[in-house]
Amino acid sequence: MNVTVSPTPSARRAGASSAGGLARLRAVLPLISRIVAAVGGGYALAALASVAVLALPVSRIQAVIGGMLGSFAVYAAAVVWVFAVRSATRAWIGLLVAALPLLPLAWSVWHGAAPAVSP
Repeated sequence: MNVTVSPTPSARRAGASSAGGLARLRAVLPLISRIVAAVGGGYALAALASVAVLALPVSRIQAVIGGMLGSFAVYAAAVVWVFAVRSATRAWIGLLVAALPLLPLAWSVWHGAAPAVSP
């Protein structure tokens, strides 16, 4: 009499979980990267844009209000961009490309080289 014992469903899942877990991680990793890009990268881009506005030759009060208002639009556009492109890599590249022209302007504000315009 031959009796074969098949593994229980939980034992089968435990054996396949290492291979399935890696496949699941590879499937979820781009989504996690996009979420981090949307939240962190969008925030960094919006903050950079709001500081860069201070380098414009307008009064300080107008620049602060304009930067604050504009940062909401920049953040929303960054979030939409991150989830609209084909890959997470393109999302990160797009955020970096958008930040590059803002960086010198923000740098000049941080180091006091921004034009001082009186109200």
